[in-house]
Amino acid sequence: MDSVKNLPVAVIGAGPVGLAAAAHLLERGLEPLIFEAGTSPGAAIEQWRHIRLFSPWRFNTDAAAVRLLETTGWETPRPTALPYGGELIDNYLAPLASLPEISSRLQTGARVTAVTRQGLDKTHIKGRDTTPFVVRVEHSDGETRDHTVAAVIDASGTWSTRNPLGTSGLPAIGEDAATDRISAPLPDVTGRDRAAFAGRRVLVVGAGHSAANTLINLADLAKEEPDTQILWAVRGDSAAKVYGGGDLDGLPARGQLGGRVRRLVEAGKIELHTGFGISSLKTLESGVVVESVDGRTLETDVLVPCTGFRPDLDILRELRLNLDPAVEAPTELGPLIDPEFHSCGTVPPHGAKLLAHPDKDFYIVGMKSYGRAPTFLLATGYEQVRSVAAAIAGDQESADRVHLELPETGVCSTDAGTSCDVPAVSAAQASDAAESGCCAAPEPVLVGFPTGLAHGRSGATGS
Repeated sequence: MDSVKNLPVAVIGAGPVGLAAAAHLLERGLEPLIFEAGTSPGAAIEQWRHIRLFSPWRFNTDAAAVRLLETTGWETPRPTALPYGGELIDNYLAPLASLPEISSRLQTGARVTAVTRQGLDKTHIKGRDTTPFVVRVEHSDGETRDHTVAAVIDASGTWSTRNPLGTSGLPAIGEDAATDRISAPLPDVTGRDRAAFAGRRVLVVGAGHSAANTLINLADLAKEEPDTQILWAVRGDSAAKVYGGGDLDGLPARGQLGGRVRRLVEAGKIELHTGFGISSLKTLESGVVVESVDGRTLETDVLVPCTGFRPDLDILRELRLNLDPAVEAPTELGPLIDPEFHSCGTVPPHGAKLLAHPDKDFYIVGMKSYGRAPTFLLATGYEQVRSVAAAIAGDQESADRVHLELPETGVCSTDAGTSCDVPAVSAAQASDAAESGCCAAPEPVLVGFPTGLAHGRSGATGS
């Protein structure tokens, strides 16, 4: 569109995919305008900087971003190393964001509250494709301002909107009143958040990567703080998909994390409650009483929600979107990533064509593009934004030529709610892995939990 020549392209979110989008736009001669709600780039990752990714560096950096960084003498991290979230920020995102080409176009503390077409609500069609977008932003100075842009790339992720603890997609009765007793999804229980967990009775809810890592870290904490009690509630009849093994194993590694969690349960260090779908929370002075749909109750001091995430679509209410009714991803992408049927390694490469919406030059990318599906890899997001930048620049041939080699991980949890890149192994687990030699090969073994490979959640028992 002609207005691209004199208006910027809005990028919502300064995480890995958002900054990669900016780098690709710059290579195309386009002007990015990056809005980050947090106080710094990678603000969401900052919340889980203590977690190690299970994808190596070679899948976690974007080619255009690396080309920008290399002009400054930046050195690429060892491709086979598995970075912590903090290392992803400190050694990649922060240097990238500090480059003049990026920093001059980045606004932090800038929360996008709405995206629309200039002068048009979603019911108006005339001239829509050639009308600029308006992005409404609450800025850190307290002012709300409208920014006119030629195109919008929404890479805002899903971290800010976790799934509720209750069943049926709704909050449990009393969940809102119990917020003071509910932690962040990936608390640093042995570090930054230690005081909130040491010597407490902790209930971890969920059967994905987040739950497994938190359980293992809580067990490490309990070694030093013996009064710490660990409870674990899962909706399914079994924790088998977390433990791994048999048909559920997607990798030769056989779920090292799952094996450790299983041993902790069998040793009585973790009290497992299966078939525990939460119906209500009752806040008391002494803690919270958590009731299941079948009437069982647990009392806890603090809950850790590992129930996954969902996209915030409220800011997009005035846009014309085509979303899959199940996972809330773009319509053509939804069936390819639905966790009922697919895992990371079974998702084909895709770009602007599959990500397009009826509102021309608007794209949702990154984790948010997967809606409620937790099977996203950073490498997928980087190819998405390469294609999207090409499409916005009018290079349709390049936009349609998607190419991506993903690791055949088969290790995405159906309710982890995070991307397939997070979380994976703690420092203690990394040590265990080193001792076992599982990560000594030139190509590291990626460790995690399966959805059941190609058949996804539909092939799992006790989900």
